[in-house]
Amino acid sequence: MSYTSASMDALRTAGDELADATVATLFERGEVGIFNTLMRYVSTAGQELPDGLPEVAREYLHETGAPPSWVDWSEMERARLFFVDNNVHISTALSFAAMPACYVVPHIAKLLSATHSLKYPSKRMAETGQFTVYLMRPDAFEAGSRFIPAAQKVRLLHASIRHHLKREGRWDVAADGTPICQEDMMGGQMMFSVQVLDALHRLGVHMSNEGADAYYYAWRVVGAMLGVDQDRAPADLTAARRFSDLYMTRHMGPSEEGVQLTRQLIDLYEEVVPGTLLDPVVGALVRYLVGDTCADWLGVPRSPWDTAVRAAPALLNVLETIEDSSPLGAWALDRLGDLTTRFELSSLTRGRVMHYAIPEHLKGDFGIDNSVPPKNRWTPPPATVG
Repeated sequence: MSYTSASMDALRTAGDELADATVATLFERGEVGIFNTLMRYVSTAGQELPDGLPEVAREYLHETGAPPSWVDWSEMERARLFFVDNNVHISTALSFAAMPACYVVPHIAKLLSATHSLKYPSKRMAETGQFTVYLMRPDAFEAGSRFIPAAQKVRLLHASIRHHLKREGRWDVAADGTPICQEDMMGGQMMFSVQVLDALHRLGVHMSNEGADAYYYAWRVVGAMLGVDQDRAPADLTAARRFSDLYMTRHMGPSEEGVQLTRQLIDLYEEVVPGTLLDPVVGALVRYLVGDTCADWLGVPRSPWDTAVRAAPALLNVLETIEDSSPLGAWALDRLGDLTTRFELSSLTRGRVMHYAIPEHLKGDFGIDNSVPPKNRWTPPPATVG
C-alpha cells in the first residue's frame, strides 16, 4: 500500500469498532466495575471465564481469544530467537528510543499526560516491558500463557481512553483526530518495531535481515490483536519504514507534555542506575538514540557523557563479535542479557504483576500547567514520501 498525507488523514478518523462497541456497552450498562473485578482473575489463555462476567465482554473475549489465522509460526519463532539474542539491547531501545519517540509527537504526549499520572512513569514502562516479555515467550499463544489476555485488556484500555476523551469533550477531534486512531496505533507499532531496530543498528548490534524482518512481523501480529486494520497497515518492514518516516514527518515537534514525560523517564532510570555518578548516562543515551533535534525538543540535558556514550557501539561490537564466534560466549551473553532484563523489569514492577483495567475516570486535567503559554509548534516540510 502506498501512503500519502491524504491516506494518512483518513486513518485519523477511525478507531477500533469491536473494542469501542464493547466499552461503550459496558459503560452504558454500568458494568465496568464488575468487569474489572472479575478480569483480575483472568490472567492466562484458555482459562475459564468467571460467572457474572458481562455478556458483551464474554463475547469480546471469545472473539479476540486467538491469534490471527494468517500467522506464520516459523516466522514468530525467528522473532522469538531474535529477542532472546538481543533482549537487553531491545529493552534499552524500548526505554531510551521508542518511548522518547512517542513523546516527540505532541498529540501523543498530550494523550499520555491525560491518561497516565506523570508521578508514576514506572507503571507505563513496567507495563510495556511486561507485555514484550509475555509476547516473546515460547508459549505466548498457547493455553496457560499471559500474552493473549494482556493483549485483550490493552485493546479495551485503548478503547476506554477513546470513550472518555470523546465523551467528556477533552479532545479536539478536528485538530488531533480520533484519540488512539488507526494512524496512531500504526505509528505506535512502528515505534516499538522500526524505531527499535534503528536504535539497535545505532548501538552497533549485529542483526540479520531475516531477524529484523521477523521482529517486525511479530509486532504486526501484535498490531492485529490490538485492533490495527491489517488491510491498511504496512505488510512488511520496507512498507513500515515508509509509513514511519511519513508519520513522524507529519507530527513530530516540541511540546510541554513531551518535556515533562521525558524528565520523568530520565528521573526513573537515574533511580535504577546505582549511585549518582552514572546518572547523566541516561540522558546522554536518550540524546544519542533520538538525535540532538528531538532531544532538544524533549528537554534532554546535555552533559560530558554525550561524547563518551558514542563509544557504546564499539564496545557492543566487541561483545557481538565474541557472541558470533563462540557458542559458549553466545550462551553466556544471552544469559547475562536475560538476567539484566529481568532485573530491570523487577525494578520497575517491584515484583508485582501489572494489571490492565478499564479506567472508570481519567485525570481531571492534562498533567500540565495550562497557564504556561505553549511553544510554537514545529511545521514540517512538505511530505515527499509516496
